[in-house]
Amino acid sequence: MDTTPTRSAGLAALDEFAPRAGERYAHGRNADDGPDRRNVSCLSPYLHAGLIGEREVIERVYEDHSPQAADKFVSEVFWRLYFKGYLEQRPSIWPAFCEGRDAAIGRVDGNSGLGTAYAEACEGRTGIAAFDVWARELVETGYLHNHARMWFASIWIFTLKLPWELGADFFLRHLMDGDPASNTLSWRWVGGLHTKGKTYMARPDNIERYTQGRPGGPLSAEGLAQDIEPLDENVEHGRQPQDLPPRPDMDAFASPYALILHDEGASHGPLTLPHPPALVIGAARPEARSPLPTGEKARDFAQDAVTSGAREAATHFDCDVAIWNEATRGAGQTLTEVLDAAGIERVALPFLPTGWVRDALWPDIEPLAADGRALSLLPDLSRAVWPDAKAGFFKVKKRMDSAMRECGIAGAG
Repeated sequence: MDTTPTRSAGLAALDEFAPRAGERYAHGRNADDGPDRRNVSCLSPYLHAGLIGEREVIERVYEDHSPQAADKFVSEVFWRLYFKGYLEQRPSIWPAFCEGRDAAIGRVDGNSGLGTAYAEACEGRTGIAAFDVWARELVETGYLHNHARMWFASIWIFTLKLPWELGADFFLRHLMDGDPASNTLSWRWVGGLHTKGKTYMARPDNIERYTQGRPGGPLSAEGLAQDIEPLDENVEHGRQPQDLPPRPDMDAFASPYALILHDEGASHGPLTLPHPPALVIGAARPEARSPLPTGEKARDFAQDAVTSGAREAATHFDCDVAIWNEATRGAGQTLTEVLDAAGIERVALPFLPTGWVRDALWPDIEPLAADGRALSLLPDLSRAVWPDAKAGFFKVKKRMDSAMRECGIAGAG
């Protein structure tokens, strides 16, 4: 699995996968064939980083397949949109997760038994063969098959009986595509919190069936919990009206502005910019994923994606570039100072969704937004789909075709 953190590599990976996105994907997508897998797209790191966009992924797949043949794959793209929209409508889920994670980290530090169990799980030393393989694979590669993520989460919660927030944090720290919405909500779904009372139970026979294609043969998972109870919580995360940014007036780009690229929007490629920026700022914040260290694969992918994206944009627009990351911030450099040095007062940036990137960057951007000097760029497909992410995925699934037609997606019919 080659994951060079550039837009050109993401587009090449898309081109390579697109011919397999039809019936072949639909029939084989649930199998975890190991790190060299070809039955799934492995595009999620590029999508999460904003090096490529959902729209261009769908349009490229429709060049090779009819909407009917590609339905399973396109539905997976919409699952990503669904999770993002759901968290935007229930943003309290994110700080609640962060609070639960921090409390669980405190319990690990103060409880030697829990600390030992947690360390064994993270290091792949539990004695559950399949789980241990996935734990090591995640740390070594920065990626896991989606089915493996579900099995892993189920074993973590119900067999190892570790706090789910620590497992979700383990994924966020190591997954190159560690998305605050998809990851947090998926862990909640496995544990029975997303859809109240509905859990996902890992079964040895299911794991063996879908890991037949791994290089060393199928994975075993003996001793898994057979009788599981859903998790519960003492808070209701009520739905709030979405506060989505308005479509910016195209004239707003006429004045000199800086384009800020970040961990969830690392490339100018998917953006519509009627006027070029006067400055491109690379603002990677992978360290903000967790109070614990971010894994090397996730950290380097995010840092390099933003740096390469910023430099490519500066070359494309023939303007200057500034790298404003944790190192420069640690040296005391503020966003205001970066802008003042360039004589610029306005910024534009890909939308900051609920999650750690927003937590890290918004305090510096909020004063500009309050003065009307920050333009937030939200893709049309997200704008069309997110309002329907109110409960389960069904309503979003039902709206797929009409949403794509409204956005003028080529090939959608």
